[in-house]
Amino acid sequence: MTLNEIMDMLYSTLQTTGLYNLHWKIFIMWGVGCLFVYLAIVKKYEPLLLLPIGFGIFIVNFPLVPLMGYSHDHPQLLQVFYHYGLKWEVMPCIIFLGLGAMTDFGPLIANPKTLFIGAGAQLGVFITFTGTVLVGFTLKEAASVSIIGGADGPTTIYLTQHLAPQLLGPNALAAYSYMAMVPLIQPPIMRLMTSKAERSIRMRQLRQVSTREKILFPLITSGIIALLVPSVIPLMGMFMLGNLMKESGVVERLTETAQGSLMNIVTILLGISVGATMQADKFLSWKPLFIFGLGLADFVVCTIGGILTVKIMNLFLKEKINPLIGAAGVSAVPMAARVAQTEGIKYDKTNHLLMHAVGPNLAGVIGSASAAGMFIAMFD
Repeated sequence: MTLNEIMDMLYSTLQTTGLYNLHWKIFIMWGVGCLFVYLAIVKKYEPLLLLPIGFGIFIVNFPLVPLMGYSHDHPQLLQVFYHYGLKWEVMPCIIFLGLGAMTDFGPLIANPKTLFIGAGAQLGVFITFTGTVLVGFTLKEAASVSIIGGADGPTTIYLTQHLAPQLLGPNALAAYSYMAMVPLIQPPIMRLMTSKAERSIRMRQLRQVSTREKILFPLITSGIIALLVPSVIPLMGMFMLGNLMKESGVVERLTETAQGSLMNIVTILLGISVGATMQADKFLSWKPLFIFGLGLADFVVCTIGGILTVKIMNLFLKEKINPLIGAAGVSAVPMAARVAQTEGIKYDKTNHLLMHAVGPNLAGVIGSASAAGMFIAMFD
């Protein structure tokens, strides 16, 4: 073998390494991935999701890694997770099954007026939809971006996969990011939108909800949603099934699996699959980057919408509602409800708002899913 042949062989080998194929965009994406890992580990912002998402972003942006493509006509590892879990919309539905198994609808049943708060908190979704169309997004893309304001990751993934799958990565990342940063974003808005007297409003203890009511609720709600917005029943049907299993008390093993091991497995696969869609050549363009700004504005307006809804309701109610729980009308369960509780006790240490805030929080889940169903009905 001649020297030239040896040099050609070495050069060909070098071309197969990641070092030869490095690009400045890759370094940016490594930074993004490490930022999310940092937020998960150090700041503890939604670590169950941000950690696998951040690692997914990091690992998939190494050159030539066999993760998100096809080898000999067979999908590579993360491509399998993405195709069967996200593209087929399986993972978001299973996540909702687990969430339903961990949910107590008692506060919502005891105070059904909070459904209006959850609906009012969707204000930002429709305002952002209009604004997103005006800045150059298509109708389908605008619909998928606008749902971010509800801070509901599975619903965002479900709607985006239906209408604008090319935006799945940035949309999901924005939704989970703002869901994780609820304790940072919402308190300043809550203080700005309410007076000290309003923040100190005490609410009467909720009535005890019977087991029969809790069993009937998921059945009735599933039927109503199936009739009005059938396109979203894969999500909400699984959500209500999980809740029915919990409240029935007859399938404890299934309930424990849904809220435990199954939920954990799917969370890992969902997180790393979402992260794997954030490849440098797809992410570093104006639309994905613009989505983060739109998503933040959307989330802020949704928070304002929930608070304003309570203020309007108080004009007609004899027993006033503390406007702080209006901020819980977004779908970030249970973080938004906890923030309302935290803000409330700053002004009255004996004023516990958590259970009152859970009602609009759960109403927000139903509201954002219903909004997603409307968009699917209009544009899919």
